[in-house]
Amino acid sequence: MGTGRTPSDQVRAGHSRRWLLRAGGLVALGGATAPLTGCDLFDRDDEPPAPDALEPLAAEALALEARYRAAATADPALAGRLTPIADAHKAHAEELRRVIGRPAPSGTPAAGAPATGGTPDAVLTELRQAEQEGRTNAAKACAEAPAERAALLGSIAAARATHVEALK
Repeated sequence: MGTGRTPSDQVRAGHSRRWLLRAGGLVALGGATAPLTGCDLFDRDDEPPAPDALEPLAAEALALEARYRAAATADPALAGRLTPIADAHKAHAEELRRVIGRPAPSGTPAAGAPATGGTPDAVLTELRQAEQEGRTNAAKACAEAPAERAALLGSIAAARATHVEALK
């Protein structure tokens, strides 16, 4: 009787040892893969995450930086005055990106640079208007933001208000 088979008189009520081993294996396999479905391994849509509410403000900070750099390049006499403000906008954009947790989208378009052929007063007026709009946007974002983001947005709004005064 060394064939490895269970004699028919020892088989219990309809379930063989082989059937039980197969069923146990399927349960173990199912139990091992069930937690993986919660990790989204099997139903990935590869959709990008929803945009963060701070995305427009980060893009605006980069656009303002580009405008200041273009104006400083067009009129080197203004560079000493405009470069620190451009640097501040760059720092704001970097900090907003850090808070958002994602890098800037590739190919982020910068807003149109100030008229490079205008007088220094015209360039400063245009930048001042852009800063006033940016200050309004930052203040609105601050008022709508959760507490953990309000301090950053408030400081950006305050910096933009300071930039308006520095451009007078």
